[in-house]
Amino acid sequence: MKRTNILLVMILMIWSAFAVAADAIPAAKQKKPIALVGGTIHTVSGEVLQNATIVFDKGKITALGTMVAIPANAERIDVSGKHIYPGIIDSYDHVGLTEIGSVRGSVDLAETGSINPNVKAEVAVNPESELIPVARSQGVAIVATAPTGGLISGLAAALMLDGWTWEDLTLKSGLGLVINWPSMVYAPSRFGRTTKEEWLKQRDEQMKALRETFANARAYMTAKRAEQQKGVKYHDLDPRWQAMIPVLEGKIPVFVLANELSQIQGAITWAEREGLKLVLVGGRDAIFVKDQLKAKDIPVIVTDIQSPPMRQWQGYNEVFSLPMRLKEAGIRFCIAGDGDASNSRNTAFHAANAAASGLPLDDALKSVTLYAAQILGIADRVGSLDVGKDATLIVTTGDPLQPPTITERMFIQGKKIDLRDKHKQLYEKYEEKYRQLG
Repeated sequence: MKRTNILLVMILMIWSAFAVAADAIPAAKQKKPIALVGGTIHTVSGEVLQNATIVFDKGKITALGTMVAIPANAERIDVSGKHIYPGIIDSYDHVGLTEIGSVRGSVDLAETGSINPNVKAEVAVNPESELIPVARSQGVAIVATAPTGGLISGLAAALMLDGWTWEDLTLKSGLGLVINWPSMVYAPSRFGRTTKEEWLKQRDEQMKALRETFANARAYMTAKRAEQQKGVKYHDLDPRWQAMIPVLEGKIPVFVLANELSQIQGAITWAEREGLKLVLVGGRDAIFVKDQLKAKDIPVIVTDIQSPPMRQWQGYNEVFSLPMRLKEAGIRFCIAGDGDASNSRNTAFHAANAAASGLPLDDALKSVTLYAAQILGIADRVGSLDVGKDATLIVTTGDPLQPPTITERMFIQGKKIDLRDKHKQLYEKYEEKYRQLG
């Protein structure tokens, strides 16, 4: 027994020597009012307030303005010369579901099979992901994390980037049902592995599976409603179809991943026929169907702005300028990162690229705050600084869309967030190396 204890102590000592010293610790709940005094408050939903104060208590904003009464027991934090913004929102990503692409055990993006509407992204999230504190350091406080794979991947969820467990992180479950729309245009592979006939057969099978899935779910919903009315059990519980009832009832949308024109047109027609709320994710060719999108009030989550156009004849800034053109067409939109969890930290810079290509700065900021919250259905909680909303905000040295800006403080539901991360630790480590070398 003594030998076992000594061995255990030695193992713990060795582990401690190699452990990451800068691991961020999840924050405790807000215990008393906090007042950020003297900063420039960018409410996003309204005016910019100079030399102002924002007060929050029990995770909620209680007051903000230039003439604010601060509670006697409040903790006052002087933020003179600093800027206060809502936390940045990455409106479509896979944060918490993948860590290192080449390490299979750290990737939990997709379930087996093609039809998985009952999959809930938040349940698979790893709260210990090193990518979470890295994203926070660039002001990202909320992400919409989504499963991938198959035809129907599952349900996306809105996550707060702080917490001990996935339950702590979850702001809203069931944001939308993720559907990977089949390609409608045959593109021959340079390796020649799939003939056009084979591709057509696969596409038709996928479309048939999609129609049958929604027909089965609708029949299941009808049976369940009959059970409630008559008090008689007709159908065993089926998690797949049960998860689809809120979608069929229009309570949550379908997030359809579609970029090419024929994909988008097919998705619009299908969603209308099924009576579904549609949100386009990607939407590269959305501008070609702007009249339909405007008339049907279909929003677009624009992803991966920092990428080249799909066609040779299109201009180099085809994707950069898409948000500006959507705004001019009166289409609701927001801007996400590139879908790579390791790059969620760059979300604000995608909006900055859109601003450099014509999108007004005010709309660029809203595209990663208020517009994102509205499209995701969480604007009652986050996305702007208003009394009654969650105290999920950042304190910065300047405009968060500008790379030189530093996020100095973050609060999520009033909790003080530890902004240490792996990148900062490595920076300090090698800074010390070269200091020692003189």
